[in-house]
Amino acid sequence: MKKKGKLVVISGPSGAGKSTVVFKALGERDDVCFSISATTRKPRPNEVDGREYFFVDLERFQEMIDNNELLEHAEYVANRYGTPRAYVEQKIAEGMNVILDIEVQGARQVYEKMPEAIMIFVVPPSIDELRNRLEKRGTDTPRAIEARLIRARQEYAEATFYDYIIVNDDADTAADELSAIITAEHCVAADRMEYLKDTD
Repeated sequence: MKKKGKLVVISGPSGAGKSTVVFKALGERDDVCFSISATTRKPRPNEVDGREYFFVDLERFQEMIDNNELLEHAEYVANRYGTPRAYVEQKIAEGMNVILDIEVQGARQVYEKMPEAIMIFVVPPSIDELRNRLEKRGTDTPRAIEARLIRARQEYAEATFYDYIIVNDDADTAADELSAIITAEHCVAADRMEYLKDTD
């Protein structure tokens, strides 16, 4: 019997180190891939449809919303982005675990449509450490950092529906935890009941 994959939704505040943790975990496994989003923005010169994004026009995007073809969608800088259900379901059927890195509000949309998704929230050891990381990045003004910290606290308050919390104190350890969660989720009894059936 072919093993189906899982949808793994990962969220966390800006500066928590989600991308580093995910890429380290992906480097150790061949059964994990990223979800590909649909977007109404124009492709950049080096981007390929179906690789970086599925590029669609506004009319097609609205059609996808109306037909319940998106697990979640949002608008960002006058462009629309969404997660196509068909792509996720195809990869899961092929046995791949699909990673969806998304903010809390989008994650809640996914959770409502696919409650079986594995919901993981990545946080730094403390808000002070989050501030330190944002300051070290050197990409934000002090005002922007304060805004990110306010948003992080809001996300913490909203993140009550997640199954797991990974504390990213050390990226290697956090990546090991992420990989362990995916492995453990494939061992849940409900997914392996066929092994308890007497087939003789």
